[in-house]
Amino acid sequence: MGRTVTAIATTFCFQMTYLMAGYYFTATEHYDIKWTMPHCVLALKMIGLVIDYYEGRKEEESLAPDQKQFAVRGVPTLLEVSGFAYFYGAFMVGPQFSMTRYQKLVKGELTDAPGQRPNSFVPALKRLLLGTSFMIIYTVASPYIEEEYLVSDDYMKQSFWFRCFYILIWGKIMLYKYVTCWLVTEGVCILTGLGYNGRDEKGLPQWDACANMKVWMFETTPYFTGTIASFNTNTNNWVARYMYKRLKFLGNKLLSQALSLLFLAVWHGLHCGYLVCFQMEFLIVTVERQAIKLVNDSPFLSALASNIILRPFFYVIQQTIHWMFMGYSLVPFCLFSLEKWIKVYTSIYFVGHVLFFTLLFTLPYIRKIFVPRKEKLKKTE
Repeated sequence: MGRTVTAIATTFCFQMTYLMAGYYFTATEHYDIKWTMPHCVLALKMIGLVIDYYEGRKEEESLAPDQKQFAVRGVPTLLEVSGFAYFYGAFMVGPQFSMTRYQKLVKGELTDAPGQRPNSFVPALKRLLLGTSFMIIYTVASPYIEEEYLVSDDYMKQSFWFRCFYILIWGKIMLYKYVTCWLVTEGVCILTGLGYNGRDEKGLPQWDACANMKVWMFETTPYFTGTIASFNTNTNNWVARYMYKRLKFLGNKLLSQALSLLFLAVWHGLHCGYLVCFQMEFLIVTVERQAIKLVNDSPFLSALASNIILRPFFYVIQQTIHWMFMGYSLVPFCLFSLEKWIKVYTSIYFVGHVLFFTLLFTLPYIRKIFVPRKEKLKKTE
């Protein structure tokens, strides 16, 4: 079909239809490892490839900086497409990378020593060891923090606060299995040179081009947006580049974000739990951004938040809320079926939905109290 919109539409429809059919015929109520897992990674690769190939028809002057970087100018051979699709360092769980980056790898351009193999053994080993550390934590802790316990009779007999605290700890530990996979595969990408990302301002080589995790941010951020920005970053970047930015014709950032999250939910699978999880993410992020803006615009709240004595206390409170409702959002993501996650949510009285929907509608009124009128006028000007 060549470099046409028809090619993009056809590829998108075929890849997503084939993937959805795979989910429909193979899905169960448990987390299964089968061919649809690597295929969902492959589907994004193929959609991204055809869009980059389409961008290759345009003059460089008409392209955005990221489009210039990823646009495919020539016609990739079948061998190139196969190598790109089934590259062993990213085939099972990602990360996503472009055809142009793969072509540079094959040409030997992704190296800190031109004309030689990259000096990437030590950086790759560090990611392997870090991934192994998370694997050990998950392996030791997971038998004691099981998701099956969430729907057990014993869990339902516990107090409300115990049930909430269990979700907090379970959500944190459960994510470590993903962290492990991404850190280990990132090490593979670094070792081959695919992770080479040029040199920093000090002239030191950077190996984070295929990083799917920002570990320090993931462990320390008290914000939901911080966790999202540090977790599965390559997939998030893919969605931002190929979905969110291309929906700008809608003229509404909130709508573009909602549609992008809807795509992510469907891409993960056909279980209703995925939709609930990403709906909750959208709600929490919207409320958090409004709350941060309220604090920044209010002289009183800004002074209170920046108080050195109170800052550690606020940090602990933020982290508790952060991980409690991160775990709350992950309940339907991991339990899949309606009867399971609705049972857990009912046991804690849908506290996340009640809290964040209440904040969504009350924050504008709270803003009127804490943000002086002159500050509002200043912001308007």
